[in-house]
Amino acid sequence: MLYGTTRLVASAVGRALYRPLIEGVERIPRTGPVILASNHRSFVDSVVIPLAVPRRVRFLAKAEYFDGPGVKGRLSKAAFSVLGAVPVKRGTGRDAMGALEAGLDVLGEGDAFGIYPEGSRSRDGRLYRGRTGVAFLALASKAPVVPVALFGTERIQPIGKRMPRLSPIRVRFGAPLDFSTGYEHFQPGKARRVVTDEIMDAIAALSGQERADGYNGHGGAS
Repeated sequence: MLYGTTRLVASAVGRALYRPLIEGVERIPRTGPVILASNHRSFVDSVVIPLAVPRRVRFLAKAEYFDGPGVKGRLSKAAFSVLGAVPVKRGTGRDAMGALEAGLDVLGEGDAFGIYPEGSRSRDGRLYRGRTGVAFLALASKAPVVPVALFGTERIQPIGKRMPRLSPIRVRFGAPLDFSTGYEHFQPGKARRVVTDEIMDAIAALSGQERADGYNGHGGAS
């Protein structure tokens, strides 16, 4: 109830201020588990996508957003909690596996789960190689993957800036990708790499971004 009311109010305000162009939202399944795999341009991406989608979308968020001190910390915790963010620690392989298990729990509950395969925000506008966590989720849950391309969010809150700015944005959703069958003959690691590359190709086709050869070197949830 709180999420629905907050989303309606925030979506109305956001649309009035930013007048976003939203394309292909009808491609997102209305019910059941689904993975939204997006490029990552800005801190605000995890706000923009949930406000553009007519069903609840949950993301992973740094645990620091939930346990910060003082008034700012409490406001941060309240905001991320209302958005349905899932707090995760970072830094070790065990933490990474815990994050993926949290994502599987969300999908197991029949919810939509948002993920950035690049791992963290692109600082130069290029689309980086995807990390295979998204494929782990897709193969383990059998949930469809909807590729997402964001445009202009990097201008709303550029890296290093505290206050958001007004700037036009666009959100484009692609056709769902089905990875529920057809990958059984691959070794697990190879299957995850192949699936991840297919997802990144779909994101690139939507976004038109220049592709980077390697991984984004700036780690961590953002």
